[in-house]
Amino acid sequence: MDEIPDPTSASSPEPADGVRVLVVDDEPLVRSGLTAILSSAPDLHVVAAVEGGAALDTLRRFRVDVLLLDIRMPDVDGLTVLAGLAALPRRPAVAMLTTFHADEKVAAALAAGADGYLLKDTDPDQLVQHVRALARGASVLSAGVTATVVEGFLRSRGSASARQSLRRLTPREHEVLVLLTEGAQNAEIAERLFVSLPTVKEHVGAVLTKLGVSNRVQAAVLAVRAGLVEER
Repeated sequence: MDEIPDPTSASSPEPADGVRVLVVDDEPLVRSGLTAILSSAPDLHVVAAVEGGAALDTLRRFRVDVLLLDIRMPDVDGLTVLAGLAALPRRPAVAMLTTFHADEKVAAALAAGADGYLLKDTDPDQLVQHVRALARGASVLSAGVTATVVEGFLRSRGSASARQSLRRLTPREHEVLVLLTEGAQNAEIAERLFVSLPTVKEHVGAVLTKLGVSNRVQAAVLAVRAGLVEER
């Protein structure tokens, strides 16, 4: 198991405005590769790279903004770690990592509250951008997995049911949902729609409630399923 670095030591400098990232994967090579990619960005700081069994303890010890979590691990898998986040005082944004384009566990992770999913062969520059987006509160839907996730996560609802859910939204809420699907954060939505930030928060809450979902990524997947936006 990897040694957890001390973020206050001179060997582990942390930018004052940096995004703190925890990488959780059972393969040392993957942990090293992801750490190297993320550490190349001046605003990203990898506080630790550990196996699944050390994930929750690490999250209790250090403040983490973004958690990159392998969905399939032999000791403690990603779904178990995801479930354990509920007991933490501060929950990070979570993107599930998967090797497979068709991974049925991704649908279960989204249902459990994951904020997105990424393929492990994601382009390094895109990976950095995705982590920044997660830190801003956006969802991350990795191209190549979306179709499978849509089928898994919304299998019981169907396109007709998804479209019916969208009919409950007001025109303004439709606009907000489209922007959520684009990964826009609340401040950007407020700017683009010329409304206040509290108004955006109200609209986002209404969208999630009316669609019967618990977070932005679930709302985005539902929008894809209903044909409101094209698959990314």
